[in-house]
Amino acid sequence: MLFGGRSKDDETVVAMLASAIRRDISFGVLPPDEKLKIEALRQSYGGSNHSMRETLRMLAAEGLVEATSQRGFRVMSATQEDLEDILLMRLQTEKLGLKRAMARGDVTWESRVVAMFHALGRAEAAVQTQPDDMTALEWDEACRAVSETLVSACGSRRLIQMAGKFYNQSRRFRLALLREGRIDFAARAQRMEKLQKAVLGRDEDTALILLEDDIRADLGARQKTA
Repeated sequence: MLFGGRSKDDETVVAMLASAIRRDISFGVLPPDEKLKIEALRQSYGGSNHSMRETLRMLAAEGLVEATSQRGFRVMSATQEDLEDILLMRLQTEKLGLKRAMARGDVTWESRVVAMFHALGRAEAAVQTQPDDMTALEWDEACRAVSETLVSACGSRRLIQMAGKFYNQSRRFRLALLREGRIDFAARAQRMEKLQKAVLGRDEDTALILLEDDIRADLGARQKTA
């Protein structure tokens, strides 16, 4: 059976390729501005010419890859201007998503919030003890899960997708901070504890301030609050 012109097997292959390339962009294995040649990518990741081209189109739609004027592809740049633009969009989408989620979220949403913060705490303890690629990936996924869960009750599928898109674009900046040892995990733990408490207590003003602080810290940007 075909789905949008592609078979279910094709969809699975493209999803797997996208996951692997997305991870390597986030970890800097594929650095900013690097040209992405189909044949070289196939040798590294597998897949056919068609599936690899479809994968790159998908990643281009996510803002991780850019189509060039020569009809090729390259990894999206990661300049200071890029970082500031991603910071702007994360603040806009995630704060709006959390505000709406706090007004609409039920007990089931609260339970997911508690579970994701608990999982993040375990991942942060692990990555500090054993900071290898595997624990870094698990920590990165735990960070993403918290962000996704906080906005998940906002009642807007498009807002959730938009927040996820800009979050994914920010992951390589956060992982670079991890590699460089520039993450203050003690401060993060305190911030996460306060954020969880504010969200569950439906303290909107405090939660939005703490979320902005966290997003700024996530990207190595200056915090606005003391």
